[in-house]
Amino acid sequence: MKIPGPDHPITITPSKERVRVTFNGKVVADSSRALVLQESTYKPVFYIPREDAQMGMFAKTTNSTHCPYKGDASYYTIKVDGREAENAIWSYETPFPAMKEITGHLAFYPNRVDAIETAPA
Repeated sequence: MKIPGPDHPITITPSKERVRVTFNGKVVADSSRALVLQESTYKPVFYIPREDAQMGMFAKTTNSTHCPYKGDASYYTIKVDGREAENAIWSYETPFPAMKEITGHLAFYPNRVDAIETAPA
């Protein structure tokens, strides 16, 4: 386990915007409570509370990855009206203590959904 610091900063802040994710013409997540995780020089990532997502449209897969800063990620496939996006969502279900704010949140790969849109909250 690595701790974020000056050589690899990670910040988690509440989004000032409403975040909506669409796939195959359906809204699969819509939240005004999203978090923005900014890790080092990577693009910011929205983490959306599970309560604000259509969990019935997602199926957990066997895929997993490990981040030395965040922990082990689980993955989900989106299934909407016969169309699927495999491993389009990831979640750190038990993240390392420094990243505890993202517990219970989901992140979406922008290239595996139709859109991740923001609007004033």
